[in-house]
Amino acid sequence: MIAALATLAFLATLWLLVVVGAAVLEESGAKIAAALRGVPTRPAGLQFAPARMRLRSRVQQPMRARPRWRDAA
Repeated sequence: MIAALATLAFLATLWLLVVVGAAVLEESGAKIAAALRGVPTRPAGLQFAPARMRLRSRVQQPMRARPRWRDAA
């Protein structure tokens, strides 16, 4: 009985993987095929230059360790 349930669970999992894989290929199969052929996905006129962002980096001074005395509170 356990073997039958394990087989059923295995087949259900296998079926679910096939369904999910088919859905993924349906969505992006054309892009994958174009990439394998070496065809760019965007037309040449729509390519954008990378944007440069200026960020001011704050230089933090190194911290110095100071001894603490147990008497001083």
